[in-house]
Amino acid sequence: MLAPIHRRPRRWPPGGIMTYAPDRIYEEVSYVAYHFHWPLDDILDLEHAQRLRYVSEIAAINTRLSQER
Repeated sequence: MLAPIHRRPRRWPPGGIMTYAPDRIYEEVSYVAYHFHWPLDDILDLEHAQRLRYVSEIAAINTRLSQER
């Protein structure tokens, strides 16, 4: 038997499906493609968490490089 909806942890969206803003996907894909020169399909095949990790790592590299100047 399913638990009543009011017992659902607050961090989960109602219905269990969450959409991702298309503008945000374009930003992430463009960022990774620009820096790594990967094809679009390869970047879109990444899981969201993996893509965000690459975005984070690229940002960290860029920050380090700009601080060294």
